[in-house]
Amino acid sequence: MAKLFNPVTLFVVVLALGAGYFTFLHEPVVEEQKPQQAVPVKATQVSEQPFRDIIEALGTAQANESVVITAQSQDQVIAVHFTDGETVEAGQLLVELDSREESARVQELKFRLAEANRQYQRLQDLVAQNAASQQQLETQDVLVKEIVAALEVAETQLAQKRIVAPFDGRLGIRQVSVGSLVSPGEQITTLDDITPIKLDFSVPELFFASLEVGQTITARSGAYPDEAFTGIIRSIDSRVDPLTRSILVRAEVPNTDAKLRPGMLLRVELLRSVNDVLLLPERAIVPLDSRHFVYVIDEDNVARERQVVIGRRQPGLVEIIDGLELGEQVVTDGIVRMRDGISVTVQEEG
Repeated sequence: MAKLFNPVTLFVVVLALGAGYFTFLHEPVVEEQKPQQAVPVKATQVSEQPFRDIIEALGTAQANESVVITAQSQDQVIAVHFTDGETVEAGQLLVELDSREESARVQELKFRLAEANRQYQRLQDLVAQNAASQQQLETQDVLVKEIVAALEVAETQLAQKRIVAPFDGRLGIRQVSVGSLVSPGEQITTLDDITPIKLDFSVPELFFASLEVGQTITARSGAYPDEAFTGIIRSIDSRVDPLTRSILVRAEVPNTDAKLRPGMLLRVELLRSVNDVLLLPERAIVPLDSRHFVYVIDEDNVARERQVVIGRRQPGLVEIIDGLELGEQVVTDGIVRMRDGISVTVQEEG
């Protein structure tokens, strides 16, 4: 028994046990690999669509003709012949000022002119009979002409006491009443011709080559969010503003229903061109630094990362200049779970 458990035998046994222990610990464990599940995504097919290149600007509505009705002399208002917001015609009487002095002056000069003409006729007869000199006749002729000139001045002063509409249009708020003392330049009311209405807006110098007289524009007002007003460019300014590098454009909008008023702010859209281009939803684009990527689904339903070159944008859509072909499928929803080479299942939109 002592021979069986000698030191050499014990060393061999310990060595064998240690080798077995380490062999057991380092034996590779083969785990069963689970098949990767396909990620559900939504996709769109690359196709050509019309891209409307639109120039946008903010414009201000202007009256076709506009004037502030004022008095030309200081006098008292004796009659008002209009109401606020009334539509009037050219020549229609609006306000009468006290004109008794001017009327009397006109009447006096008319009497004097009639008498001067009678004297002129009498001298003509006397000259023909050699009973008066030619110098007397010429002096009387000068007197007649002086009275005629004075009468014209008096009639002009009398006419200034009757304030009339200079053109057809719509009046503003009345600022005077009967009995008011008005002074030269004091506002009585406003008069605007708003049919048609002018629309002034500025366009960046970059788009100057795209502008031309006769071009159609579309305008929208916050007061009528669901309505578009169509007009035509009538003039383009001769200079570019050196500070803003923009050019002033004036369009004309019919405004037959008088919905637009001077001073209104309108959003202007000017169609520059229409082209068929490759368009993708913005949500399909993955930006990385200055580059852009999409995930293209191949025939085996595997998503492949691909770099693309983008161009112009419009709400919700991006133009693809390079990197995609017609008919390819691109992931639009489920981008956050995408990586190159992942299997996907395409779900229907809805």
